[in-house]
Amino acid sequence: MNAVTEAGEVMLAPRLAQSEAGMPLAQFIRIRRDLHANPELGFREHRTAAMVARLLSGWGYSVTTGIGGTGVVGQLQRGRGGRRLGLRADMDALPVHEKTGLEWASTVPGVMHACGHDGHTATLLAAAQAIAQSARFEGTINLIFQPAEEGAGGAVRMIDDGLFERFPCDAVFAMHNMPGLATGSFMFRSGPTMASSDDVTVHLNGVGGHGAMPHTTTDVIVAASSIVLALQSVVARNVDPLETAVVSVGALHAGQAGNVIPDRATLELSVRALNAEVRALLRRRIVEIVESQARGLGVEAVIDWRPGYDVLVNDAHCTQFASGVALSLFGPDRVVTEGRRFTASEDFAFMLQKVPGCYFFVGNGLAGQPGGCMVHHPGYDFNDHIIAPVSRFWAALVDRYLTAGQLESAAVKR
Repeated sequence: MNAVTEAGEVMLAPRLAQSEAGMPLAQFIRIRRDLHANPELGFREHRTAAMVARLLSGWGYSVTTGIGGTGVVGQLQRGRGGRRLGLRADMDALPVHEKTGLEWASTVPGVMHACGHDGHTATLLAAAQAIAQSARFEGTINLIFQPAEEGAGGAVRMIDDGLFERFPCDAVFAMHNMPGLATGSFMFRSGPTMASSDDVTVHLNGVGGHGAMPHTTTDVIVAASSIVLALQSVVARNVDPLETAVVSVGALHAGQAGNVIPDRATLELSVRALNAEVRALLRRRIVEIVESQARGLGVEAVIDWRPGYDVLVNDAHCTQFASGVALSLFGPDRVVTEGRRFTASEDFAFMLQKVPGCYFFVGNGLAGQPGGCMVHHPGYDFNDHIIAPVSRFWAALVDRYLTAGQLESAAVKR
């Protein structure tokens, strides 16, 4: 198996499989870089969706657009097989100002493909062409190009628009590039894999006044500071040490001058967990702490709790099947079958609540190497070297799933 460093990096042999070297991927690298240069925010992916639809139609797919806003589904049916498989890629960019200096850098000020969705889209398109050229499988393949993964809930919009009623799937799969993992490595995990994510705003209302006469005020800054410190006890003293939870106060806004005690303060929190019970516990304790701390200091607290994405849970059989395909293609030196969990969130979780499947990671490059810059950073870029292995993997997954007869039969035993 791979050696894993303390930082979680997977160390692999420096070369990729020779069978990938000759793949005709230049056009998809051009597509990826074109998408990168022309990023679009969630539910505004009109240019990207049009390109995806045009290419899929040219390869013989039946294409439906406008699902959940700007979503696209390309469907291909072969033979009489009744099995139905879904593959999903996300298309949206982030409100980040790019600082890579690359020739294909974003031409849209303040908008950037800082998470690699340009690469996810291009890679699934590369697989789509290869799949269309194959006559081996029997069944239905649904290629799902999703808008607005970055916090806007594009998966839910597609589901609410009848995604799985209009395009039924027996299983659904998706991937994400991962800086910090060696280029072209694959990481799978069954069960809870990515965290739930809730956003919380706490509004504190008090009585302001002159900084020289604090006794005439009810100080929201003191209350906010007390709340921030008290919240640190939630994970440390309320959550089982064997569980995972995050309570982060990312912003505290109050006041404008050193000699003026403000009458309002605002806290912004990010709350994450890897199971529903811990998620509920976090909400209960955070509300109790905020209200009790505020009340004890004579300040009113108003809590705006905004539920975000649910815990992403991979189906055990689908994960075994997918990791088995990867092992058969790339060998154990490039595949981790039971990798780490992540406290980042992903709205593919909602698709997995409707249809069993697996969400996995592909190495974008080690830290300090090309592709190693973390996502959501202005210096990030998708590593074009992983288009070949991932598109090859997608094509093999389709072929084996739609010809195996039983999902488990194609899994490599471990």
